[in-house]
Amino acid sequence: MSKPIQVKRLIRREELLRLIPLSDSAIYRLEKSGGFPNRFNLTPRCVVWDLDEVESWIQERRTALIQSHLSPDVQKRKFRPVRKQA
Repeated sequence: MSKPIQVKRLIRREELLRLIPLSDSAIYRLEKSGGFPNRFNLTPRCVVWDLDEVESWIQERRTALIQSHLSPDVQKRKFRPVRKQA
């Protein structure tokens, strides 16, 4: 008996942009730096992403945000920096 084929859900650019509210150029830069799942060509004119990879990327970002305690470093402010306590 042959093994059943596991079907992965693929998403196109429009659906990706609904999930990830970033610009095309920001997504492209993240892909090139290895910080986002890579797109691949389904046909010469159709580019898709694997939904499972995108969802795991979102979960990794969420986990990293929670681990950073969600508090900004006020010492790095450009405007109205916090004065050091004497």
